[in-house]
Amino acid sequence: MRKLFILTGLLGFTMLAKSQNTLSLDSCRALAIANNKELLISSEKINAAHYQNKAAFTNFLPEISGTAGYMRSQKEISLLSDSQKRALSGLGTTVGNSLEQVGGALGQMNPELAQQFGPILNMLQENLGPALNNIGESLADALRTDTRNMYAGAITLTQPLYMGGKIRAYNKITQYAEELARQQHNSGLQEVILNTDQVYWQVVSLTNKRVLADSYLKLLQKLNDDVDKMIAEGVATKADGLSVRVKVNEAEMTLLKVEDGLSLSKMLLCQLCGLDLTTPIILEDESIENIPLLTGNTQFDMNVAYANRPEIRSLELAKEMYKQKVTITRAEHLPSLAFMGTYMVSNPSVFNSFENKFKGMWTVGVALQVPIWHWGQGTYKVKAAKAEARISQYQLEDAKEKIELQVNQASFKVKEAAKKLVMSEKNQEKADENLRYATLGFKEGVIATSNVLEAQTAWLKAQSEKIDAQIDVKLTEIYLQKSLGTLK
Repeated sequence: MRKLFILTGLLGFTMLAKSQNTLSLDSCRALAIANNKELLISSEKINAAHYQNKAAFTNFLPEISGTAGYMRSQKEISLLSDSQKRALSGLGTTVGNSLEQVGGALGQMNPELAQQFGPILNMLQENLGPALNNIGESLADALRTDTRNMYAGAITLTQPLYMGGKIRAYNKITQYAEELARQQHNSGLQEVILNTDQVYWQVVSLTNKRVLADSYLKLLQKLNDDVDKMIAEGVATKADGLSVRVKVNEAEMTLLKVEDGLSLSKMLLCQLCGLDLTTPIILEDESIENIPLLTGNTQFDMNVAYANRPEIRSLELAKEMYKQKVTITRAEHLPSLAFMGTYMVSNPSVFNSFENKFKGMWTVGVALQVPIWHWGQGTYKVKAAKAEARISQYQLEDAKEKIELQVNQASFKVKEAAKKLVMSEKNQEKADENLRYATLGFKEGVIATSNVLEAQTAWLKAQSEKIDAQIDVKLTEIYLQKSLGTLK
């Protein structure tokens, strides 16, 4: 029941918010930040750089890898030649033939000995021959490798001991890259805030100008009615009436243009805030006659600007990254040392003759790689990397000079806008007084219609200039904050 009550309350609040659609500057900023695709992309770039930094740190840790393989061969590896196999298989026959030759030679030399040892030689030939044949065949079979089906596998551990400093340098580069992604996100964030503020105050300006154009149109319409009455009484000419009607038409066209511009500006603000373009919105500052202004403090410290500007921090990070790139380039031409440990298994195994069993062994050692001669390639690459590092330093110095100029220009514009506002307020007071006297004189019949039109035109211009001056003060203060890097 409680959940249902909360859900109902949230739905009611959402419907109320949709019906009103009153947006403040902060809510417009929040919506623009939440719905800006470039900021979402830069946020993902921060995540990517963060995980790349984590991946770079793993280079300090030992790596374990495993490999396995199977191979089927048409023929097996043979340790004996075909003639050696035949010799071993016929070993008994060869010995028997030798004994038979010995018996024949003995019979020719000494028949008595031949008769005496003949049975013994025959017995040896009959019994020893097959036994030796069996032994030879067994020995030939024992020396078969049976390597037509081969299995092998290995697990290897590698721990870098010295890589010329490139692992540490690469880890620092990824740290700088993560911070660089954050600074780029901050820069994009300030651009979104600046664009939102510009459109927001543009809508406020056009809203006030629409009210002003409507008031001006009503003044002209009232004057047109008065002139028509005076023409009917014969105290004004038709030329006066035509002049007023021309001004009325111009005022109607001006009001139409302001309304069109206001509609387009609200559409642009809706697009920045991620709302539907046709959403009816009302800005919190639309109904304020005198726009609240910030304190006109134009004092600044360039060191603060350098510390806060994302562009400066990004170039500083780029400079550090190029320094580490020099280290990596140099490390490619320095000796590298790594500890290695491996456990290998194979089938057939060779640790107890050739067996169709999985057996293995472990090995440990160190691997040292020393570049000897590359025709000066390493020196050239290091010099090229140092040149890139100097370029980044020059870019940083150039950016600082441009930012200092930008901050001073923004400060001057704030002062200039404040002066224009003071002047526009004085002009407005004079235009109000002039219009009051012209209107009163026209009613008394001592001032011509053309003078009233001039007074009304001057009043419109003064009012419009005051609105522009107020908006300029607002925007120049925002530009100064942006140039100082304090726009949050």
